[in-house]
Amino acid sequence: MGANLPGSVLFCCDHNAVRSPMAEGLMKKFYGHRAYVQSAGVKGDLEIDGFSIAVCAELGVELSRHRSRSFDEMQEWGDDLSSFDLIVALSPAAQRKALEFNRFHHMDVQYWPILDPTGLGETREAKLESYRQARDQIVARMIETFGEPLER
Repeated sequence: MGANLPGSVLFCCDHNAVRSPMAEGLMKKFYGHRAYVQSAGVKGDLEIDGFSIAVCAELGVELSRHRSRSFDEMQEWGDDLSSFDLIVALSPAAQRKALEFNRFHHMDVQYWPILDPTGLGETREAKLESYRQARDQIVARMIETFGEPLER
């Protein structure tokens, strides 16, 4: 349990509004305080997505208070991005940004190709299903990478 857990993880995607906040919330729920966990986006220009809030709430993960932030905003606010043991990129743009940091700082970067559910589905239920699919991909990859959760 948690044998593969790094000390700190930064999840990142395009806007820090859908996939990376889901990953941050799920990681905190599953592994508690065993790792320091944050999330960021290449851009921080969107608010947390309501469908992300809804599908994470189904698993008992609270995201409604999440405030989106970019890599640049994190650095402006004093976060040292080079101090993260692992950056998990959930989109190609985030992977490129993470690899830029990796050129100057030693940290592991992983790319998890997670579905971008935005814009998928015609009805509310179809949209929720797309977001559930993305959430479940994150959960599966998290367990594969970090081991069985302490809590579910």
